[in-house]
Amino acid sequence: MGVEGTPFVDLRRVNVARGPTTVLHDLNLSVYPGEHIALLGPNGCGKSTLIKTLTCECYPLVQEGTSVTIFGRERWDLTELKKRLGVVSAELPGKPMLSTTGRDAVLTGFFSSSTLWPNLKVTPEMAARADEVLELVGATSIAGKYVGAMSAGQQRRVMIGRALAGSAGTLLLDEPSNALDLAAQKDLHELMRVLARQGTTILLITHHLPDIIPEIGRILLMKDGRIVGDGPKEELLKAETLSELFQTNVELTIRDGRYYAS
Repeated sequence: MGVEGTPFVDLRRVNVARGPTTVLHDLNLSVYPGEHIALLGPNGCGKSTLIKTLTCECYPLVQEGTSVTIFGRERWDLTELKKRLGVVSAELPGKPMLSTTGRDAVLTGFFSSSTLWPNLKVTPEMAARADEVLELVGATSIAGKYVGAMSAGQQRRVMIGRALAGSAGTLLLDEPSNALDLAAQKDLHELMRVLARQGTTILLITHHLPDIIPEIGRILLMKDGRIVGDGPKEELLKAETLSELFQTNVELTIRDGRYYAS
């Protein structure tokens, strides 16, 4: 892609099995700090397994030439990696998080915990960073509100803040607009644009074209466990390409740098 520097994600000849079935096939992928990337593909194409590979929850088959390097390291303690790689999953917060305030939910990002347990020590630096992140994601007004009392859009905003609190300016967004109404989707997209313009590395996994904000310039296309396209947005987001990818007729509309399918 012509990006210089050291990739924070580097996959080489990666094959991953779930049970007896190999679901990722010969993946090669490098993601560099500061990049804004969308990975697009139909349900069942392997996106979830790729995420689990990036977070070291799934491991590649041992084969010659295979390697997975995250932030320059091949081996990670899972808890430590979660502190570095800001992952926002498609699911809304689980039960322990629902009785946590927005501010405390953001603080859990430093510990990769489901709530702010009494044995966890919050340092002044962590508290200052949490306040900074709450302001960054526009959640200062709901910092004292319980997560369980928030709207889905507010919860997603807080979860993005949680992911940013301990990470190195890196977000992995897994279907972030799921369960959000149109107004909340619009707010989410505006937040993503702000973060992208501030230099946050974004790897977006989606099958919804409107999630691909104008700041995203690189597209990965995934099908049947393989990356079948990797290039500039203008080259890959075309009606014929998407029709082939999703196995349905796609008509594409572009408005103000945003892509819409019908």
